[in-house]
Amino acid sequence: MRNIRGDGDIMFAEVIIEYGAKAVDKLFTYIVPEEYKSVIKIGHRVLVPFNNKLIEGFVLNISNQYNGEYELKRIEKLCDEEPILNQEMLYLGEAIQKKILCSRISIYQAMLPKALKAKCNTNIGIKKDRYIVLDKDKKEISDYLDGCKYEMQKDILEQLLINDRIKVSKLNSSIETLYKKGLIRYEYEEVNRYNSNCSGKYHVVKLNQEQQAAVDKVELDKFKAYLLYGVTGSGKTEVYMELIDKVISQGKTAIMLVPEISLTPQIVDRFITRFGSEIAILHSGLSEVEKYDEYRKILTGKVKIVVGARSAVFAPLKNIGIIVIDEEHTSTYKQDNNPRYHARDVAMMRGKYYNAPVILGSATPSLESFARALNGVYELLTLKNRAGAGRLPKIEIVDMKEEARHGNFILSKSLTDKIWDRLRKREQIILLLNRRGYSSMLTCRDCGSVIKCPNCDISLTYHKSSNTNRCHYCNYSIKNVNRCPKCGSENMKDYGLGTEKLEEELNKVFKARVIRMDMDTTSKKGMHEKIITDFGEHKYDILLGTQMIAKGLDFPLVTLVGVINADSSLNVPDFRSAEVTFGLLSQVSGRAGRSDLAGEVVIQSYNPEHYSIVYAKEHDYYSFYKEEMSVRKTLSYPPYYYITLINITSRDYDLGFKEANKIGEFLRKNLSVDTKVLGPSMASVFRINNIYHYQCIIKYKRDDKLNKVLTHIDNIYKINNKVDVSIDVDPIRV
Repeated sequence: MRNIRGDGDIMFAEVIIEYGAKAVDKLFTYIVPEEYKSVIKIGHRVLVPFNNKLIEGFVLNISNQYNGEYELKRIEKLCDEEPILNQEMLYLGEAIQKKILCSRISIYQAMLPKALKAKCNTNIGIKKDRYIVLDKDKKEISDYLDGCKYEMQKDILEQLLINDRIKVSKLNSSIETLYKKGLIRYEYEEVNRYNSNCSGKYHVVKLNQEQQAAVDKVELDKFKAYLLYGVTGSGKTEVYMELIDKVISQGKTAIMLVPEISLTPQIVDRFITRFGSEIAILHSGLSEVEKYDEYRKILTGKVKIVVGARSAVFAPLKNIGIIVIDEEHTSTYKQDNNPRYHARDVAMMRGKYYNAPVILGSATPSLESFARALNGVYELLTLKNRAGAGRLPKIEIVDMKEEARHGNFILSKSLTDKIWDRLRKREQIILLLNRRGYSSMLTCRDCGSVIKCPNCDISLTYHKSSNTNRCHYCNYSIKNVNRCPKCGSENMKDYGLGTEKLEEELNKVFKARVIRMDMDTTSKKGMHEKIITDFGEHKYDILLGTQMIAKGLDFPLVTLVGVINADSSLNVPDFRSAEVTFGLLSQVSGRAGRSDLAGEVVIQSYNPEHYSIVYAKEHDYYSFYKEEMSVRKTLSYPPYYYITLINITSRDYDLGFKEANKIGEFLRKNLSVDTKVLGPSMASVFRINNIYHYQCIIKYKRDDKLNKVLTHIDNIYKINNKVDVSIDVDPIRV
């Protein structure tokens, strides 16, 4: 069919498709079949033929004209009764694409649960319970009973006269007979398969003066960004809930984002206790069917509040009245693969769309957010004091260089003594070690060789529980090595300290109940909730874990926090390393002393003089901010400069090197003279899964040429199958 101009008889749909080819990010036109003309809408999910396959796409435009020159195919199937993408989601797709230079289809797919991305099936994932109910009045039923000879039928009808309905999993001949006679009918009720296991222990508390002042300053009927800066334990969650309560009373909806799924059990418990069944939960710990059920609750308007991790920012709520991002400084709000969106940016877009406030909360705000607050871009709300009887804990820094001279390589004498003291008092302890596994590397003592991953430029981490050496980048693993593969020596030694090894040490030294929380122990469904619940019920004395235990958790009996290898994050080659270190130490320290019991913190460090550690000891965010800002200004890093990172990857070392240099030269020739281009250089981990990684860093304050230049590079490498180029605007790490 060529150069068709419809006169109303033919309808055309422009569809964006999900296809593996890098070059496909455009609209394709299809004929709308007759049976779909009256129901198809923009945002509908459809099944269309493409390259001799049936693939999924979304309708972005409908018209009665086609001016192309290609023969058109028909839409094969309309997947859902109603559009999956509403007008706002379509707007978001365009807005995000302009900001981060990614494909629109990748953004639309990021918005949806997996069940709506896979097979095209209207009823995918839906579970319904079947009930039988009476379909005649009681007199007709009684008349039938009088003449009925079948006991099973009589029993069913008599039960229905007493009960409104009866749930049936399987149909039998008696039920089917009653149905055919018109005495009963079937009713179906959709089942939600997510169980929050709410404890109901949370009680609504009256806001103190500081909290109420923060609530009163927020204007609920217009878009504005607020930064709620409050010390750990100051009751930021209570402020969030009070604001959300006000929004709900206005007939609007709310989104509450948390950075870690480990936080959701306690947050969800609070929200469900206060708001009841009006809540949907979205995070990666849910099964696909649970995610789908929760998503349908939102889509059908059954809930008013959504609580979840990063992707919950796309929840298809209508009439949004507020969006809250708790622990806004956390890197997990940035997606680390395409589309590389930041939840904060999406929240701002949605806030503007609905004319609703966006609340960013943290005890250790990102430098960018705090700078914007001081410059009046955000309004600053401050909580200077802990709520209730809690006081900020006393913090002690231990120099591990000195401890090592006395043979204390894992636990300092001070921390050991304090752990014994808390165990005697039947109080609880949290220990942070931000490295999972048993040890960080296995080394031959004779020749010095290290057991490395064959696919990546990194040593394998030893996991004692599985007796394997594992790569944390590509997941390659081998059984533990007893003999050096290079020299044949059996003199092998593991070095470094991981959570598994620390757990073993704790069980050796203390008579205590220890539980470990890291990626290894929480891989099974429900383990986050179980560990947090069990520790909260004092089934364990010591909670040991990685950074997932550092934020948001509230346990009244925790009076001691210990940080092992506190400066490990300082050794990461990244401009945010000091900020990450300060934030992590401050956040985990905040887990101590959150009730009337006084709290203490012991920070073990080989670099105790570093300003990020010294200011964390003093609970002095302002001083840390000033010193770190001076470093950022000197080195031209955010928030003084914007950054865009270009990653160039290839399986061919020479080709990757060649193309990376071409990109670097192109950037220098075509960007403004004030824009700084660093690289290309090898990434900090150069080879991952046998793919070589190069990068160029662009630093700029303003460059009108940048978007055009980046779009040009993106378009060129969409059609290059041997080199991948990805553009990361405002990266978390470089």
